Amino acid sequence: MAVHEVNARRLLCPMPVIRTQDAIAGYIPGDEVHVFGTDPGIKQDIPAWCRVNGHSIIGMIDHEDDIEIIIKVGNAS
Repeated sequence: MAVHEVNARRLLCPMPVIRTQDAIAGYIPGDEVHVFGTDPGIKQDIPAWCRVNGHSIIGMIDHEDDIEIIIKVGNAS
């Protein structure tokens, strides 16, 4: 399992999802992806995208300056 980071800070919808989708396309099932964003909409958009595409949310952290969403890549990538 590899751990990756996606920087979606200062991007507005739908760009955080698109950036995450593009990154995950190159990863393998079981990889962990930490998505960092500043748009509060990612709290709903990223989990919804993950449900549709077979990935799992394993954590969500509100930091002072951004939001971190931790994804486990599923078989659908």
